[in-house]
Amino acid sequence: MSDQLTTENPPRQRRSGIVIWVTALGWLALSGMALLMAGDTLPFDRPALSGASTLAQIINGWLNLAGAGILILIAYLVTRRRTIPDMAARAPERRQAIREAVQIFGYIVVAQVGGFVIGHALGAHAISLHLPGSLFGTSNPPSASWVFVWAVYNFAVYAVVPYYYFRRKGYSNEQLNLRSVDRTADLRLIIVILAVESLFELTLFGKDLFALSGSQAAQAIAASFAINFVGTVLPIAILIFGILLPRLHRITGSTPATVVLGGLTYAAVHFFDGWTNFSTITAGVLSVIFLVLQYFGPGMIKTVLTLRTGNTWVHVWSYHAIAPHATIDAPSVVEPFHIH
Repeated sequence: MSDQLTTENPPRQRRSGIVIWVTALGWLALSGMALLMAGDTLPFDRPALSGASTLAQIINGWLNLAGAGILILIAYLVTRRRTIPDMAARAPERRQAIREAVQIFGYIVVAQVGGFVIGHALGAHAISLHLPGSLFGTSNPPSASWVFVWAVYNFAVYAVVPYYYFRRKGYSNEQLNLRSVDRTADLRLIIVILAVESLFELTLFGKDLFALSGSQAAQAIAASFAINFVGTVLPIAILIFGILLPRLHRITGSTPATVVLGGLTYAAVHFFDGWTNFSTITAGVLSVIFLVLQYFGPGMIKTVLTLRTGNTWVHVWSYHAIAPHATIDAPSVVEPFHIH
């Protein structure tokens, strides 16, 4: 996954191999558990998949992972002649990196719980890192005022506060992966990934967007981009792939392990997504499994794009802000904002 792998010593290469095998076996185990536990239907509010069987939705997770693998391969090919930044060097020494990573994970837990409480106090959904209805639709869309609170909460809690805290600790924007070291190369990678992903998403999932009138589509795309950029894109870019990622690389000393942890963290920050269901133990376990099946692959892509460039803005523009949140997610804002 990185040129760094070619210079690793044999023990580290063996550890990387173990990480890959454990991840593969874990993926198989989660898929098997989902198939055994779910029965004929899944306890989720996901209208876009309402007619799909449990097996079909598990297969969808596998296809999601395969798509992630293709984009990761493309990213590697496009950046094969680049000098890959030393991500670990942007973090403090290992003990301090562990302390800061623990602080970040603890902060995420508190932020998620806070979002759950505030979100349900104001409406039917918890505040998580995706707007209810994103990607899968929802039978109970939030109001425009709720969406505003969602965006402000996420931006303040996941972006502004962590950024201010780590800047006050003396970390530069480059150490937080917020500054490009090669703008031309970054732009090339952004264009390639964005083109491939947009073509894929619009071909397979663009029917709802194409069903809108020209005026509706223009308004919905603009609104979806603005809302999601503030409430999802910037929080994830700054906290996960800007601040946390260098510390994960310093702690693990392994690119594959960092990629896997990046994927799992990305799934974890969507714990209270609008479709998850924790009303029973079975529903809760299935929610966690399908969070991994859905978000692990995209999280790995974002991790790889950042590791290969040292710039979290690459994943922002190539694989988040536009595709999918300004394209296939645009129809989800039509009802809350009364776009006609």
